[in-house]
This record gives sequence, C-alpha cells and structure tokens, in this order.
Amino acid sequence: MTDANPLLEPSSLPYGLPDYRRIAAADYLPAFRAAFAAHRDEVARIAANPSEATFQNTLVALEESGHLLGDVARTFYTVSSADATDDIQVVEEELAPLMAAHQDAIQLDPTLYARVRHVYDALEHSDLSPEDRYLVERRYREMTHAGAALGDDAKERLTRLNQRLSTLTTMFEKNLLADTNDLAVVFDDVSELEGLTDGELSAAARAAADRGLEGKFVVTLTLFTGHPYLSSLTDRESRRRIMAASQSRSSRGNANDNTGVLREIVRLRAERAELLGYDSHAAYITADETAGSPEAVRELLFRLAAPAARNAKREQAALQGIIDSSGDPFPLAAHDWAFYTERVREAEYDLDRAALRPWFEAERVLKEGVFRAATELYGVTFTERPDLPAYHPEARVFEVHDADGSPIGLYILDLYTRDTKRGGAWMNSIVVQSRLRGTAPVVVNNLNVPQPSPGSPTLLTLDEVTTLFHEFGHALHGLFATVTYPSFGGTNVFRDFVEFPSQVNEMWIYCPEILSTYARHVETEEPLPADVVEKLHASEAFNQGFSTSEYLAASWIDQAWHRLRAEDAAAELDVAGFEAAALAEIGLDNPAVPTRYSSTYFAHVFSGGYSAGYYSYIWSEVLDADTVEWFRENGGLTRDNGDRFRQRLLGVGGSKDPLEAYRDFRGRDAEITPLLRRRGLAA
Repeated sequence: MTDANPLLEPSSLPYGLPDYRRIAAADYLPAFRAAFAAHRDEVARIAANPSEATFQNTLVALEESGHLLGDVARTFYTVSSADATDDIQVVEEELAPLMAAHQDAIQLDPTLYARVRHVYDALEHSDLSPEDRYLVERRYREMTHAGAALGDDAKERLTRLNQRLSTLTTMFEKNLLADTNDLAVVFDDVSELEGLTDGELSAAARAAADRGLEGKFVVTLTLFTGHPYLSSLTDRESRRRIMAASQSRSSRGNANDNTGVLREIVRLRAERAELLGYDSHAAYITADETAGSPEAVRELLFRLAAPAARNAKREQAALQGIIDSSGDPFPLAAHDWAFYTERVREAEYDLDRAALRPWFEAERVLKEGVFRAATELYGVTFTERPDLPAYHPEARVFEVHDADGSPIGLYILDLYTRDTKRGGAWMNSIVVQSRLRGTAPVVVNNLNVPQPSPGSPTLLTLDEVTTLFHEFGHALHGLFATVTYPSFGGTNVFRDFVEFPSQVNEMWIYCPEILSTYARHVETEEPLPADVVEKLHASEAFNQGFSTSEYLAASWIDQAWHRLRAEDAAAELDVAGFEAAALAEIGLDNPAVPTRYSSTYFAHVFSGGYSAGYYSYIWSEVLDADTVEWFRENGGLTRDNGDRFRQRLLGVGGSKDPLEAYRDFRGRDAEITPLLRRRGLAA
C-alpha cells in the first residue's frame, strides 16, 4: 500500500481504534479504492480455487476477506453520520454508488455463489458446529436474497438500481441535514421562550452565538416531528413556529426538498423487489426478517392501532377540557398537545416532568445510572481514556473491562448536538469483535442533547435519560457479542430483533438501586423524592394513546409506501395525499396527533436501514415487555439474571436464529400480553 495514507496501515492505538488525528477527508476515497481492489482480489482467489468448495476454503475464506474494507468503511461512516462536514459530504456522495457497485460485485458473483451453494447443499451430511452451519445458511440466504441466482441481464439491471438508490438515499440525508439546520427557529427575545429552564435558555443562546446571532436564541430541531420544548413553552405562537418548522422539513420546494427523491426511492425499490421475485419492497424486506411477511406486520399494527386511537381520543378530550376552562378557549392543535399533557399530568398525578431536570445531570446519569446498572448486572467496569482520540473533540472514550479484569473493548459517547451531526440517536461499531480475526469491539453511542454554555451543567430530560439507556443497550449488545465470524459480530442481527436488547435496557431507569444513585439534585445532592418516583410509576401508561398512535402512524406510512407494487409506485403520487390516505386506512388520521415522522424527513426509512422495517420497534417490544416481566419474576437486578441474559442473548450476537436464542433465554416464545398492558391496550 502506502505510508502516506493512515487508513491503509494498522492503527497503533489500543483495540484498533483509528487515529482520527492523522486522518483527513482527502484520505478516505483513495483508501476505499485500495480496499475495494484488495477485497476483489481476495474474493477472486476464493472463486477461482480449483479445489472443491468446502466450508474452510469458501465460507471461512470469505469471512477472512474484506478486513481492510470493513475497517475503512466503519471508520468513515462513523464520521459521516456524526461530523458530516462539507468535505465529508462530498466524499459520501461520490462513495455511495461505488460502495453499492462493489457490494453487488461480491454478492452477485456467479462462481462464488455456486461455491457457497455447493457447501449449503451438503449441509445435511456435514459435521459442522451450530455456528458454522448457521454461517453457511445465512451466507447462502443473503446472496440468494440479494439476487445472486438471477441471470446476467437481470443482474446488470439490479446493479444499476442499487447504485442509483445508494445515491438517492445519500441525497435524502444531505437534504434533510441542510434543511433541518436552515429551519432552526430564531427567537429575538427571551420572553418568547418563557417556560424554558435556565439550562435550556443557555443552550438556545449558545446555538445562536455559534451561528453569529449574538443576543438572540436558536431552537434547533429534533429528528422526530415534536420537540421537547413544546411541553413547557407558554407562548402558543412559539410552540406553533417550532412545530411548523419541524413539519415542513425538506418539503418546501427549495433545493433541499426531498419529495422527488423519496418518490424515486419508492419506485426503484419496488422495481428492484419485482426483479427479485417479490410483490413489493415490504415483501422483499420482511422475507428475511423474523416477521416473515408484510401481512404479519400489518396484522400487528392494525391490532394495536384501534385501541391506541381510542386512547388518544380520550386523552385529547381531557386536554380540550383544560383549554375550554381557560379564559380564551381554542381547538387543540398538534403544537399544543405536549404543553397541555403536562398540565393534565400535573393535575392528575401532581407531577411536573420538566421540573425533574435538575435531578438528571448528564455525567451522573452516565456513571451512576447507565454504567452502574451494567456493572451490577454484568460485572463490567468503565474507565475513561482521555489519552485516546475519538473522531470529534466532544466524543469521549471509555475502556471496558469484565468482572475478572480482562479487557472487553472501547465505548465512545458523543452526547451533544451540532450542525454536522445527523438527527436522532444511534449506536454503531468502529471495530467488530471476531475470534477469527482476533478483534475486540469498539462501539459508539450518539445523542443530540443541546449543549449549554460553558460552566453550566448538562441537565437531561427524562426522555433523554431514556434515550441514553436505550442506546447503551445497543452498545452492550455490540460489546458482549462473542462470536467467531465477523458477519455475526455485535448487532448484526435481524432488523426487527435489533431493538430488543436496547429496549430491555430501559427497564433499569426506574430500578430503585440505580435510580437512587443517579437521580440526585445537581445542587443539593438530594435524591429524587420517593413520592415523585411513585408518581412516575403511576403515570407510566399516561399519554400512551398519543405516543403509541404517533409511532404506529409512522410505521404504517413506511409500510404503505413500501407495499406498493412497481406499477403503482411509478405514478407521480402526491406525498401529502398519500400519507393522509394511509393514515385514514389505519384509523390514525387525527391532526392533533401527527405522525412521528413525515415522509420527507423520515430518515430511518429513506436514508437509514429501516425501509419497510420501522415496525421493528414495536415488534421487538413484544419480546422486550415479556423479558422485563421475566426479570421482575426472577429478582430483577442480579448478576445471575444479567449473566443469563448476556450469555444466551447478547453474547450470541447474530450467530444463531434470534427467536431460537430468545426461547433459549425465556424457555418459551414471547407473549404479547405484557406489551398490551404496558401500552394501556389490554381489553
């Protein structure tokens, strides 16, 4: 290779952490081109092997190939999602079709596919271990699903479709990031932000100063439709402005409009599904998930939608009652819901969630909450490593050790929002554990918490606390998976299973042993009062009609777009009209309860990995709620319980069928009743 490019030589840092201090944006494309060439050569040698195809010379050889490409790709995509400077975005746009073409060249290689199929066909008479057998099954299934069995002309067309789709999804993300930044709401006077805490005002002032707007206040937008500030802003016009800005993202007819982009994505995905032998993109996606079919997804979503909509109507009536009793009544609008929900919560439960922020100081939540729960359950410990560089100065590196002191890997936390970071919260891996390659995990959590002015503490909302515990559940999955093959490492499981471990980790938020250590007042050190904790428990099902409805609405919009056949997707569909019809079909067409994501800013679906898969959260929550019940039945926060969950679920990564792993852990299949109770949907 060359010494000039730091991406093309092994990292000298622990755990293979890339030395981002030495990497420039200009290094990425040359490194990718070199890695593509190296991977193609490795695969060509496997395919051209004159010996009969065996598990060792084909499947294991494939797992050993592409090491450099995986390293470069994970290094880059970590940056492109969390610190997408203009230079990085240029690289990503050029890279997208190149990556798609390379992946197709491997997945669709007919000689390679024939060798994999030969090993697969001989499985019945093999003596392979369960993990080895599953590797053969998955590799054969994935290549077949990708189109390896197609003829040459169909493969050529498929490759063109994949390259164009990769370009479009990158364009969608770029447009959304630009429009989200452009639509950040500027307020001239602090009086317009009455109801916000000093910390929130400090964050808004800092955001304004960062944009050269000294003396003003800027409220940046979240990825989802609503905004945490809507629950406390007393000025109705300020709430309206924030909601209007959020809902208009990438649909304003400007250079960042995603309308045409998403329509083309939908059409090309439908065409690709048809080419691969499926009725729709939803059918194609779910065929290789635990759901199995879009009909199974539809059944679950429609089963939950009707009771959720009824609950939301009851909640709406209660909110309207408060408004009507005021001196100046008006019809409840979407931007009013969160504000008046908190007034009802205060009246019915004597609970002001906004006032809880002083008890959720970020550093304490992290170390005495998130980390402590993991230590109590699994025996792991976390030591900050300021000597190790992350990809951004605000990202912090922690070394993780097991109960016996042995090293596990690295955990990186990037807490704060910035204009170069995409919205939402997520986990990703920079290095994936693999016994075959001798690698240990390096995982990242990203959130988008507003950063206060220097010297001010970072106080989290309860929702942000939940997000941190949730994303850390993904991180634990990535840290604990102990597998032989990199294809099974970390969170490489079915999409509609991947949210399960992260949702389970949320249960420790209210665990008394954990809550008492992290929920302490930032100034007085007093614990969160016991009566407040009781009220939080009592109000857990409160507003579930709204939250379930907004989520199900987004899930059905995703399904509706991706259930279209190619001939129907070819029509120039009106995006707003299509959404309205989809919401009416499922009975969630309530203007006061907007969908969590509207199509033009639905990044999970049109630029992320959740196309036809946003249902995964509720699908996984069936397992999650059932698992939470198991923990409670068996003593809660104990090492025995944690070790069982780690060994039988988190630790297996993607090395066995996830539902089989669940049965191994639980002793049976999951039941839906705990979810219905949690969501207030039980009859």
